[in-house]
Amino acid sequence: MIYSEKVMDHFQNPRNVGKIEDADGVGEVGNAKCGDIMKIYLKVDDNGIITDVKFNTYGCASAIATSSMATELIKGKSVDDALQLSNKAVVEALDGLPPVKVHCSVLAEEAVRAAVADYYQRKGIEKEIPGCSGNCSCCHLHDEHCGGDEE
Repeated sequence: MIYSEKVMDHFQNPRNVGKIEDADGVGEVGNAKCGDIMKIYLKVDDNGIITDVKFNTYGCASAIATSSMATELIKGKSVDDALQLSNKAVVEALDGLPPVKVHCSVLAEEAVRAAVADYYQRKGIEKEIPGCSGNCSCCHLHDEHCGGDEE
């Protein structure tokens, strides 16, 4: 499998690794079929700007690289802007991923959305999150009980 230089850089030197103990939003998603688990922590200021973001990912090089890049892309942005992050933007920022690893970028997008959804829930803000059913245990599992399709 051939990875871009950016993927290798973010895998070998991931940015924003760790945990934020007093996070304002936490999102955790996983893919039961491939074993990747991603957790994103957000720190948000009074103006709704993400001032800090950290991640913990258990997974392959692509999972770690996409987590790292996703955190870089949303840091300093508003939580509403973070919701606009797409897996395609993550892939493009990494100069591509092998087709069999694109699911890792989807996981990164979903982890960010889950963290933002948690932030809004903690703040008591009713907000519809695109692509979010509100059932966090179902995120990225694609099973018939959650309305998704088997991969």
